[in-house]
Amino acid sequence: MEQVLTPRQVAVAIGVSEASLKRWCDKGLVEATRTVGGHRRLPIAGVLRFLQDRGQPLVKPEILGLPSATGTGEHSIERARERFQEALEQGDLERVRRTIFDLFLAKFTACEIGDRVISPTFEQLGEKWRHGELEIFKERRACELCMRALNELRTGIPEPGENAPIAIGGSLEQDVYTLPTTLVELTLREIGFNAQSFGVGLPAETIGEAVKELKPAIVWVSISHVQDMSKVISGARQLHEVATECGASLVIGGRAATYDLRSQLVFSAHCDTLAHMETFAQSKIGLPENVSQAG
Repeated sequence: MEQVLTPRQVAVAIGVSEASLKRWCDKGLVEATRTVGGHRRLPIAGVLRFLQDRGQPLVKPEILGLPSATGTGEHSIERARERFQEALEQGDLERVRRTIFDLFLAKFTACEIGDRVISPTFEQLGEKWRHGELEIFKERRACELCMRALNELRTGIPEPGENAPIAIGGSLEQDVYTLPTTLVELTLREIGFNAQSFGVGLPAETIGEAVKELKPAIVWVSISHVQDMSKVISGARQLHEVATECGASLVIGGRAATYDLRSQLVFSAHCDTLAHMETFAQSKIGLPENVSQAG
């Protein structure tokens, strides 16, 4: 359910009069709805979009559910990545949240934040763990902190329209990495898809049932860990068959989707990055039917 705020809450958060805010609503600068009683309510996603477009400073970001001092941080991707990694290693949730929302308010998309900040940061953390420079609990804690921040970021993305194309996905059995599939969901929702990640460690059969029931345009499978290659191959092949029957495109991606593995699969597209997924998804919008390709 979309989160909403009162005009007074938003006015105090950004340091303007309530009358000024209401005038902006009347001009269509700030998205607003009306309750049954006629009172204005402002969706949080619309408020954040207004802040992005106007560069409006925040006085009390915590009223909007944002970390204190949000909007005052670095807008450089390189510096943000450094701050983000430091915050994750130190277990500082507030700095993790603030870094992500600072970038979001500076008009960086979820796709860009994922590809240019989150993914390279976790690659670095993985390397440090493999070389004995980072305790495993810190790497796992970093995943949890990042997931909390991404779940909050989701509130800043508008709810999909009634006729939005559907996309569903997750990871197959024995693959428990949550960040990749969550980032795909946010990336697709941001460009107008009704995207739903069903989580991790899913049997191919249950994803197939979801495909039959929901009739999505896109089915994605995130492959971050392969314990039994034969199970991944059989599961992905099963999903490709169901997706093709239902007119959907099967898209695979993830660090474990190696060339050797891909050569044994069939799929509609392979995406190395969120940007690749975004481009592919945009090409699907409005197309009358799926055209599958061998992987």
